[in-house]
Amino acid sequence: MSNERQQRAARAEQMRKEREKADRKQRNVITIAIVAVVIVLIGVGGYAIKSTSDKNSTVSEVIQPANSTKDYSVLYSTKAVTGTAATNPVTVTAYEDFQCPACRSFEEQSGAFLADLVDKGEVTMEYRPISFLDDSSNGNKYSSRSGSAAMCVLDKGGIKTYKKMHDILYANQPKEGTNGLPDTSLLDFAKQAGVTGIDACIKSEKYVPWLDKATQASRDAKVSATPTILVNGKTVASPTVANLQKAIAAAKKA
Repeated sequence: MSNERQQRAARAEQMRKEREKADRKQRNVITIAIVAVVIVLIGVGGYAIKSTSDKNSTVSEVIQPANSTKDYSVLYSTKAVTGTAATNPVTVTAYEDFQCPACRSFEEQSGAFLADLVDKGEVTMEYRPISFLDDSSNGNKYSSRSGSAAMCVLDKGGIKTYKKMHDILYANQPKEGTNGLPDTSLLDFAKQAGVTGIDACIKSEKYVPWLDKATQASRDAKVSATPTILVNGKTVASPTVANLQKAIAAAKKA
């Protein structure tokens, strides 16, 4: 092989090596870029998962809902309805559980009658929601979840809106022994009552610990069944409309 041909071959070999080097460098740059993108996507995905988890994780802290009292009640009063306080109204206390069929029957029979007396300034309803029927929904805690959802509505929408949610929950009460209703239904009920934007509150079961405390307070008060109805602190054994009328009339005279 001549000198010139050797030189051409050497230059060709050098060019081949330079091309290979350039190709390797380009592949390294592409690989680094892909790895960087993957790391970013993993970070974003991890943050999204954590954020979703944080939003949907249940709450363990006892938080009092706005518009409730320190003794675990919701006062549906003439002032709450009309803006004007009544003079010496009789207090009708109702211990209730949204999973309780007897509570639904009580509402169907006496709810409108009592609401009318609130409008007239004769009565203040003291609703005391509790949750001891979770076992009646196959472990899906409908009693607690529905009660907490009602508290979410109370917290954001106020007492009049709570009353709407209260009535909607009873109108749509699932049968005992079923799985209860999902959170999507509770969110829809809240929307029907006039409240939106409480998805995180309902899904996190924000007020279940508060309801647990309310339930314990009811036990301390010797309440053993729902509904338990009191008129000015005296239990009405059979709270029909007729018996409620008598108890309210007696309370006014006392």
